[in-house]
Amino acid sequence: MNDIFMWGIALWTFVMLGAMTIGGYFMFRKFLKRMPKEDGYSELDWQDYYIDKALPLWNNEARHLLNELVSPVPELFRDVAKERIAGRISKIALDEKADNITLDHIMKGYIIATPKRDHKFMKKKLDDMEIDYSPYEDLFQYADDEKQKFSIFEQTEKISSRS
Repeated sequence: MNDIFMWGIALWTFVMLGAMTIGGYFMFRKFLKRMPKEDGYSELDWQDYYIDKALPLWNNEARHLLNELVSPVPELFRDVAKERIAGRISKIALDEKADNITLDHIMKGYIIATPKRDHKFMKKKLDDMEIDYSPYEDLFQYADDEKQKFSIFEQTEKISSRS
């Protein structure tokens, strides 16, 4: 009986260490995104800035479409994904001096803010919603890539020049 209890303690220790390691990894990534860049603002500061500035441009239809597009994301990460995509969409709309958020802005921001590893799921969702993403195929190369450490807000010139 004593041996079973000791093995249970050892197993529980490994499970807890694994859970703490995984949680620590995600917390560290969030910490790095809060670190200020050369301009004194972090990636998340810029994201919040663009969302706040473009809030009047978002209509109910655009909000509903964004909610529908992020619905495949697990609920635990959905709010973070929605804020990241909304920040990118907002920046694109502000750079184009738009009067409101359109499907074009949403598609550009959605493609660029979605990590490359999730493009298969993104395309499936767009196909399910019967949204044609073929005019935006060239934007997939500018999408967020974990291997290339750049801000999703650095791609504006490339997107603006494609129009």
